[in-house]
Amino acid sequence: MEILMCILGGALFAAGIYLLLQRQLLRIILGTALVSHGAHLLILTMGKLNRGAPPVLSEGIQHYTDPLPQALILTSIVISFGVTSFLLVLAYRAYQKNNTDMMDQLRGTEDE
Repeated sequence: MEILMCILGGALFAAGIYLLLQRQLLRIILGTALVSHGAHLLILTMGKLNRGAPPVLSEGIQHYTDPLPQALILTSIVISFGVTSFLLVLAYRAYQKNNTDMMDQLRGTEDE
């Protein structure tokens, strides 16, 4: 199961980096979202996928699930949601002001 999750996380990283290298602003934002989802999967995979075990130690329990990766992922989800919403608002304002979402035109490198 861990191998499948690592492959899926790697595929999300690859697709996210491909989108980050595009010229359109919306694709760049989707790329950042995919990279963050890939990071969530890899953090979860590093914490080992133990199903059915309680996350809290008590008497008589020998196998337990580590709650730290789940807490890290929850924090990361909140942060990535905030960053993605900020980038979407920023892209919307840039499109309203410049009537384009192409990065070449937003940088001002195009000769007019």
